Amino acid sequence: MYDPTVARLTYRALLGRRRALILGALPLLLIVISVVVRALAGADDQTAADLLGGLALATMVPLIGVIAGTGAIGPEIDDGSVVYLLSKPIKRPTIIFTKLIVAIAVTMVFSALPTLIAGFILNGNGQQIAVAYTVAALVASITYAALFLLLGTVSRHAVVFGLVYALVWEALFGSLVPGARTLSVQQWSLAVAHKVTGGDLVTSDVSLTTATVLLIVVTVLATWYAGQKLRSLTLAGEE
Repeated sequence: MYDPTVARLTYRALLGRRRALILGALPLLLIVISVVVRALAGADDQTAADLLGGLALATMVPLIGVIAGTGAIGPEIDDGSVVYLLSKPIKRPTIIFTKLIVAIAVTMVFSALPTLIAGFILNGNGQQIAVAYTVAALVASITYAALFLLLGTVSRHAVVFGLVYALVWEALFGSLVPGARTLSVQQWSLAVAHKVTGGDLVTSDVSLTTATVLLIVVTVLATWYAGQKLRSLTLAGEE
């Protein structure tokens, strides 16, 4: 289910000079803001939770997921180079699964690690806030990567749709509109973070059981459907 050659090509595409700069900009901004906030406000648990929840989990993680998930396959479909990959004796689900692993790894490195660093800067991991949001970022990275990889497979405007989802649904509706929170990856991951802290600084509108089931189901279905779409793309090309 994992092909090293496909992985190497995907890493090369995702970590090219221009895309790497974009991937690194948001984590750097988070860390800089954390340093400034710590210097001005000192170590405060509520401030740390607000910043990590509002900037890191609600904005940075989904945006990096968009870049990594859509970038893992979208450009190859757009420029037609995917035909070369599909001509190789590699099963289509293997291609999708390999690209998903790469997208997950990139999303985790550029989102979870900076979240952990920012958390320690803000309050030294008081009440396990840094670790809780890091775990939430790790969990969210998996589902975001799967969703945006699927989006990159089915649409030539995957980045636009992904940005709308990340900025409008997750960052705005997922944080403010009660009904939309149940269908938010952010809220699902917050349920996991709440379990880690065991306190009231990190809360979610979704129970841990529901969140876990939804995270798994959405990730599996998105990966499976991306494989089916890639299979149909091959058939269309052959015709």
